[in-house]
Amino acid sequence: MNWLILIVAGLFEVGFALCLGKARETTGVASWFWLAGFLLSLTISMVLLFKAIQTLPIGTAYAVWTGVGAAGTVLVGILLFHEPVNFWRIFFLSTLIFSIIGLKFFGSH
Repeated sequence: MNWLILIVAGLFEVGFALCLGKARETTGVASWFWLAGFLLSLTISMVLLFKAIQTLPIGTAYAVWTGVGAAGTVLVGILLFHEPVNFWRIFFLSTLIFSIIGLKFFGSH
């Protein structure tokens, strides 16, 4: 169950990165709403990460959390912010995802 909590925490990390990107693109009240979403996503992500490390090794949990967040943020950047897509970017994103899977299966006892 804590692996699922950890993945959801990583998805909220993607959420706070998305909110930062949208806050950058907006002005006025809209920007403040995106910043509020950032703070909410950040808080939820940290609370869930804390919950997950109650039974998972912190090194593994932190690596998976940042990996899910990094991979998800790259995908959000490509899909929503029109960031560049090229062979090497996809290659290294794939290696990151395979590393996250490896840590899940071989990173805890």
